[in-house]
Amino acid sequence: MASEKRIVKFIPNALTLLRVVLTAVFLAMLVVAANMQDQKPAALLTVAFVLFVIAGLTDIVDGKIARHYNVTSKFGRLVDPLADKALVCGAFLCFALAGQPRLANFEWSPTVLNAIRWGVFVVLIAREAAVTFIRHLAESRGIAFGAVWSGKAKMLVQSFGIGTVVIGWAYVSRPWGDWFTIITYAIVAGITVMSGVHSFTRPVR
Repeated sequence: MASEKRIVKFIPNALTLLRVVLTAVFLAMLVVAANMQDQKPAALLTVAFVLFVIAGLTDIVDGKIARHYNVTSKFGRLVDPLADKALVCGAFLCFALAGQPRLANFEWSPTVLNAIRWGVFVVLIAREAAVTFIRHLAESRGIAFGAVWSGKAKMLVQSFGIGTVVIGWAYVSRPWGDWFTIITYAIVAGITVMSGVHSFTRPVR
C-alpha cells in the first residue's frame, strides 16, 4: 500500500507537467494558424482544439487523484494554477494578436473589434494578478485560499470561450456564429469580474 501511494503521488505532478507542455504546443499552434494567411488553418486548429481539451482533462484528473490519495504537493500547488493561467490568458492573448474572433458579420470598426478582443484579455490578466496577490497575502498569514465555486465557474466559462473561438475560427463564418461568440465573450468577461470581486470579499486576516 505504501509503495502504491509513492507511485500515485507522482501522477498529479506528471499530469501538471503534461499540461504545461500541451499548453505550450497549443499556443504555438494558434500563433502558426494566425500566420497562415493564404491557407485555411482548419486542420491545424482542430488538432489545437483536441490538445486544449486534453489539457483541460488533465487539470480535472490530477486534482481528483491528489485529493483522493491525499498526495498534494508544494509543486502542484504552485505550478498547477500557473499552468491554468498560462493556458487561458495565453489563449486570449493569441486571439487578440491574431484578430480573433473576427466578428465580420457585425461590420464594426477595427477600433471596436480590438477593444473587445484586448478588453477581455485585460480583464482576465487584471483578475489573475489581483487574485494571485490576495492568495499570497492570505497564505503568508496562514490562511487557506483554495479554489471556490466562483473560480471554478470562471475557469469553465473561460474554457468554453476558448473552444468557441477556436472552432469558430476554423469552421464558422455565419452571423449566428458571431452572435454566439460575442455573447460568450460577454459572459466570460462578466464571470471573470464577478470571480475577482468574490475573491476580494474572502478573509485574508
